[in-house]
Amino acid sequence: MREDFEFRHPEDSNHSVNRYEEMLKNNDLYFFDSDAFEKIIDFYIGKNETNKALRVIEYALEQHAYEGSFLLMKAELLLSKKQYKAALDSLDKAEILEPSEPEIYLLRATVYALMGEHVLFEKIFQQINEEGETSDETYYRFANICQMQGDFEKAIPFFEKAIELNENNAEAIYELAYSYDFLEEYNKSIECYKRYINLDPYSQTGWYSLGNAYHRLEKYEQAVDAYEYAILIDESFSSAYFNKGNTLVKLEKYKEAIQAYKLCIEYEAPNPEAYCAIGECYEKFDNLKKARDYYKKAVKLDPKMSDAWYGIGATLDYEQRYFEALHYFKKALDIEPDNPEYWFAIADMQFHLNNYEESENAYKKVVSLAPEDYTAWMDYSSFFYDLNDIDKAIEILEESIIQIPDQAELLYRMVAYQFAKGNYNNAVNYLELALFHDPKKHSIIFDYLPILKDNEMIINIIKKYID
Repeated sequence: MREDFEFRHPEDSNHSVNRYEEMLKNNDLYFFDSDAFEKIIDFYIGKNETNKALRVIEYALEQHAYEGSFLLMKAELLLSKKQYKAALDSLDKAEILEPSEPEIYLLRATVYALMGEHVLFEKIFQQINEEGETSDETYYRFANICQMQGDFEKAIPFFEKAIELNENNAEAIYELAYSYDFLEEYNKSIECYKRYINLDPYSQTGWYSLGNAYHRLEKYEQAVDAYEYAILIDESFSSAYFNKGNTLVKLEKYKEAIQAYKLCIEYEAPNPEAYCAIGECYEKFDNLKKARDYYKKAVKLDPKMSDAWYGIGATLDYEQRYFEALHYFKKALDIEPDNPEYWFAIADMQFHLNNYEESENAYKKVVSLAPEDYTAWMDYSSFFYDLNDIDKAIEILEESIIQIPDQAELLYRMVAYQFAKGNYNNAVNYLELALFHDPKKHSIIFDYLPILKDNEMIINIIKKYID
């Protein structure tokens, strides 16, 4: 049996879907007008049931063979399933029915982009240009395809052309700014975000993005202002509160940062990152108990948050509770076994606990993971110096200087060690080298060997470079 529905009266979406499913259940064939089919297709797409939507399209094409729109829908769905050849076949059929439909070209360009067929992608764009005036929307869509490929440099001229054709194309301006952001050209992105905000001054996203760009340029005061505008527009904008907090930390305004983080938590689900950030702020005030409380809240929400475990350990370290601190540093290390900062902390704790072998092994791990970190090398050498093993301390510094030959701090430390060992000629050679690289840091040698302040030869050498 075939049941016809009244063609002149568009059906309610739910009614259309119910009738369609009834048809399948009865293994029957009902007739739907094209609008009803579109509603049924949209229903299944909305439920992310692509295969069911494709099945509806097949029925639609049987009843409305000359409706190119169904072939376009089919191509889009096949594209989402990465069935590129089938999508192209559907577009070829659609082009026969609607040869001037720009959506066909755009979808075909998308397929070629995803297939990595860059030459064919470019050919389609040239074809559109040759066949007639290209709209700003077409340029915008081509730019989106480039972004989808991850080619933000190629996207930029398409966005610029779209804006040239329509200076009020806010979406193109925003995406151009985003492309510059991605390419870390923040001054350009700021100009674009400002232009976008001029078109849409009540866009909280525009102000928020502007704040992020200012933050990346370390223009923290301007960043805070931008975040505050975003919050004025939407007082529940939790991400703006969080990023405002991060920027206030950069400005060392820790009390204000805490308030921003707390508002972030107030307007969204409990946030382990915000709790951890609050803990870090309280640590800056030496309010170790409150800092520890917030770090514990963070790990309760996210046991894999290594920074929070590390923060708990740091507060205990400040209180000289080394054994307890070591436990929490190890928990952080279990999550990030290749984090040199965690190994550094463990090396320090093991030294305080007189576990010298474990401390040495931890220092070895630090310098293997971060050979460019001169402070790690200096602490590693100090480990042996404090154990009165000056030869080993010198050996470690020699290795560090090979790794980082221009680091003046290492050279000044070596001067102190060489003097302590009695190798005066070596000490003078290293002093000359250190002064050549950075004469302002010469006081480092006096921190280790204050007696050198009275050494006339050393003072004269230093004066020569200072003068």
